[in-house]
Amino acid sequence: MRGTEGLDLSFEKLMVFGGLENMNRSGDVGGGLGGGLRISEWKDIPVELLLRILSLVDDQTVIVASGVCHGWRDAISWGLTHLSLSWCKKNMNNLVLSLVPKFTKLQVLILRQDTPQLQDDAVEKIATYCHDLQELDLSKSFRLTDRSLYALAHGCRGLVKLNISGCSAFSDSALGYLTGFCRKLKFLNLCGCVRAATDRALKAIGYNCNQLQSLNLGWCDRVGDEGVKSLAYGCPDLRALDLCGCVLITDESVIALANNCLHLRSLGLYYCQNITDRAMYSLAQSRVKNKHQVWAPVKNRYEEEGLTNLNISQCTALTPPAVQALCDSFPALHTCPGRHSLIISGCLNLTSVHCACAVAHRATPAIPHLAH
Repeated sequence: MRGTEGLDLSFEKLMVFGGLENMNRSGDVGGGLGGGLRISEWKDIPVELLLRILSLVDDQTVIVASGVCHGWRDAISWGLTHLSLSWCKKNMNNLVLSLVPKFTKLQVLILRQDTPQLQDDAVEKIATYCHDLQELDLSKSFRLTDRSLYALAHGCRGLVKLNISGCSAFSDSALGYLTGFCRKLKFLNLCGCVRAATDRALKAIGYNCNQLQSLNLGWCDRVGDEGVKSLAYGCPDLRALDLCGCVLITDESVIALANNCLHLRSLGLYYCQNITDRAMYSLAQSRVKNKHQVWAPVKNRYEEEGLTNLNISQCTALTPPAVQALCDSFPALHTCPGRHSLIISGCLNLTSVHCACAVAHRATPAIPHLAH
């Protein structure tokens, strides 16, 4: 009821400010859509104007509006493409079950939770009705099981962005099955999916999802070199890869990425303590080697590419010469204050490593203050 009262109040304000009154006087509603139509209640607003108004309000108001009348419900069901229910702290599962059949044209659905609420029946409902879905956020849905992934595989094959971080109950077999159907995936967040993110699953991702650009495998401690190498070979357009806490990987993973993922811009290796200088030199040398292979028409664009973010915190086996060579090869990696994109916290032996602009700043002589 409170939401309906809010709509009524908003309508009254529009009338007071004269927006709708002016349209009524001129007999021109919505750019000529109404002819002599007079707007005296919310339900009289033309569909185009309604959708324009609802694009300016929050998702809670949109949901309330969909219950005003059948006409509004139908209009919103056809016009609504983005919806977030992350504000819902209770009964999100029931809300999804009731809303999804109405909003069949959704392309983006955000269901991020602070406390787990979603269950498999809600995701199955999404897969049944939302076949145009391109982006889905199910992060922290601890109650979901493999049933949800199997449903999405069949009902939402156009998914481009999927966030299932923290969904610790999913298995690697279900994740592999999903990738066999959702082959358009470009952004995939598996952070904390300790059962799903294994070498077996990564081999399926590398085989099925060759358009993948971003993958978060943070704290997936079952990921090893075989899985990362499968990614490197199968996903050459990879731009961002987070391997923080993947304690099994070694230099072999980084070398495969350096040789095959030429567009890689962000790499997280936090606490990957098996990484040595060999990996750093491989990244640096691949930059030099690949630079000579770039055609002239795209050379300028290539100069702007390369690593821009690298986290090697707690990689205690690395030495200053290797990391400095890497930093020299990628000018976008910064150690200077305010621009830290080369993160080396916990590596006390790397404090001598500096980016080019930091070195230039140190070399600039201080201008002495003139005595008055």
